[in-house]
Amino acid sequence: MSRIEQEYKAARETYAELGVDTDQAIKTLSSIPLSIHCWQGDDVIGFDGATSLSGGILATGSYPGRARNAEELRADAAFAFAHIPGQKRFNLHAMYAETGGTKVERSALQPHHFDAWVAWAKEQKIGLDFNPTFFSHPLAASGWTLAHPDENIRKYWIEHGKASRRIAQAIADSLKDVVVNNLWIPDGSKDMPADRLGPRLRLKESLDAIYAEKLPNDRVLDAVESKLFGIGSESYVPGSHEFYFGYASQKAIGICYDMGHFHPNENVADKISATLLYVPYLIIHMSRGLHWDSDHIVIWNDAVTDVCREIIRMRVWDRIHLALDYFDSSVNRISAWIIGARSAQRALLYALLEPVEAMRTEEEHGDFGSRLALIEESRSLPFAAVWRHYCETQNVPTGPEWIEDVKDYEKKVLAGRA
Repeated sequence: MSRIEQEYKAARETYAELGVDTDQAIKTLSSIPLSIHCWQGDDVIGFDGATSLSGGILATGSYPGRARNAEELRADAAFAFAHIPGQKRFNLHAMYAETGGTKVERSALQPHHFDAWVAWAKEQKIGLDFNPTFFSHPLAASGWTLAHPDENIRKYWIEHGKASRRIAQAIADSLKDVVVNNLWIPDGSKDMPADRLGPRLRLKESLDAIYAEKLPNDRVLDAVESKLFGIGSESYVPGSHEFYFGYASQKAIGICYDMGHFHPNENVADKISATLLYVPYLIIHMSRGLHWDSDHIVIWNDAVTDVCREIIRMRVWDRIHLALDYFDSSVNRISAWIIGARSAQRALLYALLEPVEAMRTEEEHGDFGSRLALIEESRSLPFAAVWRHYCETQNVPTGPEWIEDVKDYEKKVLAGRA
């Protein structure tokens, strides 16, 4: 028996004393997919002609080795996957279409522009998710898209939203799987607007037009994503939390909570139970905002742990779709993927290993001191032994040895890129 297995056997017995089945925790974790964002690999540039990022978001840094085309991006992602345990999905934006060098307007994108992505997903045995791209485009230069006062510009972006749903449908049907189709727009005002209602009325009208088309089955999981503010929209965004929460509940679609899109003192974990009373499913973009929505690499911190705890305690992992969303150009981009994904998986496993039933029993008896004691005592349980065992069963590195693999890939592959 290996050292990892010996340590796991001892840890399993320790957890069992508190009523926690580590084997079942690992089985459950293995069934929860994590959607990994394509845009970390190329600094959110995409392949439709944009040379810089716009729309109130920034990818800062100049670390060498950015993926310059779809082949490089897929190769980098596949390398990252080999170091990440669990079920994986890949989250695409519409601007990652492959058009063979031909200029295709986003409003005219077709499913066949993503055929190579679908074929690759089948090879990797992963699912795909999708996002329309309402930024880094001349018709988004004003900072307004679906809420733009110009009807012709709104129509362009409405057609893009419709095209994205059809693409998501084609991907879902080809993979015989669901596809989350998440909509976020950069629209907003840098300074105080005189009219707050008008843009929201236009946004609602645009969304109604996009979602009016009935798709042939329920494989596309539509969702809308709110934001507190962005660069250039510091004073007002029409797509606020209140707007989208009302819209999603009215239309019975999903809502996306990005962990960086709220005030720093807001607790996204606390929103989950309330939200799921009114919408059928929830998408959570795992991110790390420092002082503002700065999209830092996800780490295993209290905020991520709290979100995972709530999902596990409520047993709603079948109604929650977890995805990573950050972009850091100051570090090796493959390391960024691996760090964030492994951190998210650690938080999920940690939540699955809490003695929740014992905690609930004490709570039901009114013994809140014992409940708190169990929460605190569980922090020092032998989590690391279970994590290493889980990674070993998934055939991925059990510890920091993956760092040397990435450095070797950087020397052999990334260093050759301009």
